[in-house]
Amino acid sequence: MSGFDRDWLALREPVDGRARDADLLAAAIQSLQSVSPSTILDIGCGTGSTFRALSPKLQKPARFRLFDDDQRLLDEAHRLHGEAVEIIRGDLNEIEALSLADVGLVTASALFDLCSEQFIRRFVAHISQRGASLYAALNYDGRMRWSKPHPLDETVLAHFNAHQLSDKGFGLSLGPRAWATLADCLGESGYTVTTAESPWVMTVSDRDLQRLFLDGMVRAVYEYGQLDESELRDWADFRRKMVDREGSLCQVGHQDILAIR
Repeated sequence: MSGFDRDWLALREPVDGRARDADLLAAAIQSLQSVSPSTILDIGCGTGSTFRALSPKLQKPARFRLFDDDQRLLDEAHRLHGEAVEIIRGDLNEIEALSLADVGLVTASALFDLCSEQFIRRFVAHISQRGASLYAALNYDGRMRWSKPHPLDETVLAHFNAHQLSDKGFGLSLGPRAWATLADCLGESGYTVTTAESPWVMTVSDRDLQRLFLDGMVRAVYEYGQLDESELRDWADFRRKMVDREGSLCQVGHQDILAIR
């Protein structure tokens, strides 16, 4: 999986925090109260944002294990949290080798929209065999809306979503369809599955994040190569002007999933 910039992760964390569905997060935490073991494994952990979201709300002690393939991000997680977390570096493509013997809950944030159907089915089979539950938050669902519209918004979004189907390190990604596939696979494997919308809402105070988000969108649509470059440039100039001068709002659709055995 391609690494993510530490600054990008830091900018998005407050927006992620506002977006997480509070009821589903509470239910995920409640599920740990009657489960043994109570180790939480966070996959694709980055610098530990899911740990920071869950740990203050826990009603009993739990061991956190953070798993990622990016040593830079793991080093930052260790710097931030020290002995409060266990750090493991590894490749999620080797998911079957990841021990879940003492894990009651697997967590992930903004991960599964990067994954292929084959990976998702392998992952669900692995956690199902071990009886671990899953809290997977902030899965992109393909929807986007701005407070100040532009005639090319829907076209740019369609091309961006098409680009999301490329290989992100786990085979050809399901992109916006991944959350529904994940929920279906979990249900087929005997889990009780609950989903909830968790939209990002980037406000005027999130200008830096909006700028980086727009840069990423433009780069993806340019790489997809199906939109006239001058049209893309006009759209990008308009969007950047709205962010820099007028403070437009941007809402990006996400879905949270909780699967309990």
